[in-house]
Amino acid sequence: MATTSIMPLHTGKGRSVARALKDSVDYMENPLKTDGGELISAYECDARTVDNDFMLSKQRYASITGREQERGGVIAYHVRQSFKPGEVTPEEANRIGYELAMRFTKGRFAFIVCTHTDKAHVHSHIIWNSTALDHTRKFRNFIGSTFALRRCSDLICAENGLSVVKDPKPSPGNDYGKWLGDKREPSQKQLLIDTIDAALEQKPETFADFIALMKAAGYEVNDKRKHITFNLPGRKPMRCDTLRGDYTEDAIRERIAGLRVSSSHGRSRASAPEYSSSHRPSLLIDIQAKMQEGKGKGYERWAKLHNLKQMAATLIYLQEKGLDDYDVLRERATAASARFNELSDKIKDLDARLAANAELQKQIVTYSKTRQTYVDYRKAGYSQKFKAEHEADIILHQAAKKYFDGLGYGGGKKLPTIASLRAEYAPTLEEKKQANREYQQAKSEMRELVTARSNVDNLFNAGRNTEREHNRPTL
Repeated sequence: MATTSIMPLHTGKGRSVARALKDSVDYMENPLKTDGGELISAYECDARTVDNDFMLSKQRYASITGREQERGGVIAYHVRQSFKPGEVTPEEANRIGYELAMRFTKGRFAFIVCTHTDKAHVHSHIIWNSTALDHTRKFRNFIGSTFALRRCSDLICAENGLSVVKDPKPSPGNDYGKWLGDKREPSQKQLLIDTIDAALEQKPETFADFIALMKAAGYEVNDKRKHITFNLPGRKPMRCDTLRGDYTEDAIRERIAGLRVSSSHGRSRASAPEYSSSHRPSLLIDIQAKMQEGKGKGYERWAKLHNLKQMAATLIYLQEKGLDDYDVLRERATAASARFNELSDKIKDLDARLAANAELQKQIVTYSKTRQTYVDYRKAGYSQKFKAEHEADIILHQAAKKYFDGLGYGGGKKLPTIASLRAEYAPTLEEKKQANREYQQAKSEMRELVTARSNVDNLFNAGRNTEREHNRPTL
């Protein structure tokens, strides 16, 4: 699934607010695109009069707040949500669009969802009013709103067993249209990659056989230089090393020899391989395949034990962190746990040092305050009468002396000064504060990674665990 960025709707030159709203709504509700109006849903407004409903809310907003609609200001927000061809029915697309709008606006803004079926891919147009339902405030587009919307949309799609764009890039050269399967002329680079994949699908035994297949596909091949070059007549030559990834000369040779599997080609969603700790060409694809599969007692058992929404959140987390390989996920989780334990031990050590420093300061102050009393006690020949009158000070002084002896002071070793202990305490305290900040971050990172790894293990091991239980002999 893919969404474009949030598109603020303005009045535009020569258009009133009412006209701008009507034009947008009329396009979205076109009966020829929405199956005669059957694929339209609305929240806190009437689909037949949505433009008037939006206008009425703006009038109430002006009446309550005293603020009029700014000239050229945003009157609504428009989102286009598109789905991969054949993956979702129009009715499901409309339901998912409704859920996206509800989650993203938290139900505080009226909206309408119109699903179009006039293209090869089903897509929904969502528009929500910029004025809140309570008529006291407006929706403010924020920095990162497009990413937040896309993440919300991906999460909902994953929860519904739909595919998610692995690495979406909003730039014109790498847009969602390619993933959606729009019919357009592929770039020279993409054409070469597709031809290489097609040649390798024929299982050439040697690199020379591969070159022969590329020539048969119409490419001129120059392998006399350092880097092999492919040239399609009428186009500029392309060096193989510029393709990178699975399409460099070394990578192609490895694929021919069976030492490498392309992470972007030839993987079936319907038959995800059994999971293990060995190298995973594409962990995200495997997870999506397993979630979409939804078959078998193992999967059913896992689904009962774990919330499917939790696995969807894990999928989006792995996507955002670029964790597309199980071994990398495992290593990151292990490293995060080690870092967390290291910081935990460090904080305990700093706490002990601070406590020891503070206690030493306390005992030095006590020793100093009670020293004269103890001197007088000694001069009085350790008189019982004097001791009874000053027992508290004498006991505190003796305890402080015993504490110093336990630390090895005495016998010529001088006690540190209060000033030096305070000078040592301050940087240690600051070091602890910094360690605490790192500890909280490490704790959060460790929890996320360990949870993600646990969810992945549970998902892929469910079937095998159930099979083992099924085959376990009864006593």
